[in-house]
Amino acid sequence: MAGAADGRGSKYAALHPTDGPELDAAAVSRRRPSASERRSKERFVYGCAIFASLNAILLGYDVGVMSGAIIYIQKDLHITEFQEEILVGCLSVISLLGSLSGGRTSDAIGRKWTMGLGAIIFQTGAAIMTFAPSFTVLMIGRLLAGVGIGFGAMISAVYIAEISPAAARGTLTSLPEICINLGILLGYVSNYAFSGLSEHISWRVMLGVGILPSVFIGVALFVIPESPRWLMMEKRVPEARAVLLQISESEAEVEERLAEIEEAANIMKSVNSEDKAVWRELLNPSPAVRRMLYAGCGIQLFQQITGIDATVYYSPTIFRDAGIKSDQELLAATVAVGFTKTIFILVAIFLIDKVGRKPLLYVSTIGMTVCLFALGTALTLRKHAEGLISPNLGIDMAIFAVCGNVAFFSIGMGPICWVLSSEIFPIRLRAQASALGQVGGRVGSGLVSMSFLSMARAISVGGMFFVFAAISTVSVVFVYFCVPETKGKTLEQIEIMFEGGKEWKGGGEVELEDTQHLMQGDKKAFSLG
Repeated sequence: MAGAADGRGSKYAALHPTDGPELDAAAVSRRRPSASERRSKERFVYGCAIFASLNAILLGYDVGVMSGAIIYIQKDLHITEFQEEILVGCLSVISLLGSLSGGRTSDAIGRKWTMGLGAIIFQTGAAIMTFAPSFTVLMIGRLLAGVGIGFGAMISAVYIAEISPAAARGTLTSLPEICINLGILLGYVSNYAFSGLSEHISWRVMLGVGILPSVFIGVALFVIPESPRWLMMEKRVPEARAVLLQISESEAEVEERLAEIEEAANIMKSVNSEDKAVWRELLNPSPAVRRMLYAGCGIQLFQQITGIDATVYYSPTIFRDAGIKSDQELLAATVAVGFTKTIFILVAIFLIDKVGRKPLLYVSTIGMTVCLFALGTALTLRKHAEGLISPNLGIDMAIFAVCGNVAFFSIGMGPICWVLSSEIFPIRLRAQASALGQVGGRVGSGLVSMSFLSMARAISVGGMFFVFAAISTVSVVFVYFCVPETKGKTLEQIEIMFEGGKEWKGGGEVELEDTQHLMQGDKKAFSLG
């Protein structure tokens, strides 16, 4: 009877020489790994997640390095303001091609080899940019790099979500955001380090250094295993079981996870002839899938249209408008922004599985709104009311507001966007839906990046940040109504939650209380520090 009750898990159990109900002590000990074995498995999972996150360094480095390299590209190739906007913003839009095709490719050849393909495409594009003799060739390399980044950035979070245990999934799936921030910081440091070279050489060295992270990605492909969920989708059950044995604490957990994946994917049953194709289901969604799309695509869109890419790409322009004159001083100020962004993403990683996704999103969106409004005020006062504040105070206010904005972004909106996008969709839709979620974010990023200079010329740089502050205010409302809490739930439980819709509506009160606890916890942490 006990065996029948546990029949779901035992389907994949390893065969034993005896079927008796009693197990000797040795058998029990084999099923319960020692503390050192558990730590070894945890280190393996974290190692896989870190290797998979290396793709995100490419995206971050490109974003960070272009903010400074564009100064020297403009002087060397004599490009116009319009060409500058296109060069900066096109990567976000073109990466859509990589993201959308990456979903289908990852279902065809596997998650990890899709990451490798993205790295190869990016390497090709970065090499072309490094040796580009003209703006046209530079754009060709930029477009290829964008496609490669789209491939890698989309699939990394999916891969990590599919190998992570529920208790640590928030931390692990936010590792790509850490790597993006680390890449941005490295880009800023590269700008400052090579700013002393000639105009013709400096920007080429800055862009060429970006090839190095992709080399480590190639090595990682021979270390990390394939996603067990993808292996199950391909009906490669023994291989999936072998991977789960490497990342799970016990055989019982392996059998449970195999059964959950099978049930979610329905790969052990004949496919119902009435099942919709993936894209048809996404374009004509059920109420549950519609809720998932609202949350997943919406968070991607708000992440970008609140102006983070404009802040990062055009930070030298912002600081120049605030009153900083020297190119090296401008690049030094951007390094401070990069350090702030990286430090606070580490804070988010520590908190995301402790306090939950939604409280951090509240802190993030509210804090961003305040900082964006403060930045708009500082820039506007300097331009239209110079006598009210001293030039140095205006510069300090602008630097403080930019650092505050990226800090609040990094503590919530940045990493949690990746987490939610990779965990809320069911396995049959996950790769394609995550790719679709990138559409809103990439289009939003591209529109902001390609229009910032033109719009700033029309309404001033300060006016642009008042617009971003207004959009950030709307994002607070979006989080309240459209984002459920997923902390501590398995991927299959999250799917059931969206189907029931229980936590979809009216779930904000609890999370707001959690936010208060979070703020109190932060005060205690600072007092202890």
